[in-house]
Amino acid sequence: MGGFFGITSRRDCLADVFFGVDYHSHLGTRRAGLVAFNARDGLQRTIHNIENAPFRTKFADVFKDMSGTSAIGCISDVDPQPLLVRSQIGTYAICITGVINNAEQLIQSYLDTGAHFDAMSGGRINSTELVAALISEKDNFTDGIHFAHAAIEGTASILILKDDGSLIAARDRFGRLPVQIGKNADGYAVSFESFAYQKLGFEDERELGPGEIVQITPDGVTQLGAPGKTKRICAFLWSYYGYPTSSYEGVNVEAMRYRNGRILAQNDKAAGRDEPIDYVGGVPDSGTPHAIGYANESGLPFARAFIKYTPTWSRSFTPPEQTEREQIAKMKQIPVYELIKDKNLLFVDDSIVRGTQLKETVEFLYENGAKSVHMRSACPPIMYGCKFLNFSRATSDMELIARRVIMELEGEEGFNHLEEYSRGDTERGRALRQTICDKLHFASLDFQSLEGVVKAIGLPMEELCTYCWNGRE
Repeated sequence: MGGFFGITSRRDCLADVFFGVDYHSHLGTRRAGLVAFNARDGLQRTIHNIENAPFRTKFADVFKDMSGTSAIGCISDVDPQPLLVRSQIGTYAICITGVINNAEQLIQSYLDTGAHFDAMSGGRINSTELVAALISEKDNFTDGIHFAHAAIEGTASILILKDDGSLIAARDRFGRLPVQIGKNADGYAVSFESFAYQKLGFEDERELGPGEIVQITPDGVTQLGAPGKTKRICAFLWSYYGYPTSSYEGVNVEAMRYRNGRILAQNDKAAGRDEPIDYVGGVPDSGTPHAIGYANESGLPFARAFIKYTPTWSRSFTPPEQTEREQIAKMKQIPVYELIKDKNLLFVDDSIVRGTQLKETVEFLYENGAKSVHMRSACPPIMYGCKFLNFSRATSDMELIARRVIMELEGEEGFNHLEEYSRGDTERGRALRQTICDKLHFASLDFQSLEGVVKAIGLPMEELCTYCWNGRE
């Protein structure tokens, strides 16, 4: 994943962009960069590896060397960016969010025409450089971005800082990711997360539509390309990786999670589940608001039976090796013995992907005296690895616990019945849940239904990307 942030203003804005980019640190943990523009120095850039230190630490000295009335920056889990580009349509800085699935085919087609790219380790090409090359195939930014969007299989939202200080922002073709614009007295901000510019004194101006392209100066926003008619914003934004204080398409993340948890509790009541539960809790952090909603609806007391220690430990998915991620996840969990020992606990997690870390969490709870651990997932079973946003490290569908269990139960024939396995009211669905319970030592398990997630978000199903749950693009 990743996120970007930019400002064009009548005054120096680098400090605001610094904090705006830092507010996207939850979306990426590998690379970060800033580019500023001023009339004297033109475009200035710095990029750092942030795997072992947070953004604000690595970029704390940036104000000594850079300044500008316009600036952009990004956090990335993949390639170093923003990049500086000099092409037939001008000199500019560019950063992207998303994933390009047909990168090798696109690269080969351009290598065949005599173009060349700077290779990274292992011969891989920077995705941002590839997008810039696609844009440069046309003689202006609007046609170039349209061309890039049409060529890319996957997702690419684009933020450009031109050498005149103006910004060009383009939301990805189907609007799977948000691009939001804020306004203050001095200019405009562009952001993935709306709260990032709100904290800096900007007010909501508008959200770009799918594939929409705009040029932004301190004086206003000019549409260069109209939005498309088809929107497929990622539903997983609200369930997991969106920040609680942000809103997308007018729907706040934290409020959606409360609604989602309430619907989970209603589902349990309708199904006649009456297991004795002492406390409801969330698997921190993103599972917690879902659990609050569940507790509020069910009338069961909410409690934090364990706390995640975050001051010094990096995010659990940062290390590339699964064993290291598991070790870090385990070290961060600090138990509250009085809330665990001899207690029947129900936890709500945002999702169950591989199940590896969740198994470690449940074993940790039993080791600290839990009588039973029940689990609820705020999402349906994940049946497909995401191919649009790269929010999961899964490189194969068979890394997903739901897929592995289906293979064990029925072999490849089971993949013809994924909808049945997803539902909790079918024989196949019950078998899936019981098998996962046995593997991960849950006393009981259920998943939110697809209809429940959509209801909690409150947008029409046809405007949401639900590919990871039902394969619908």
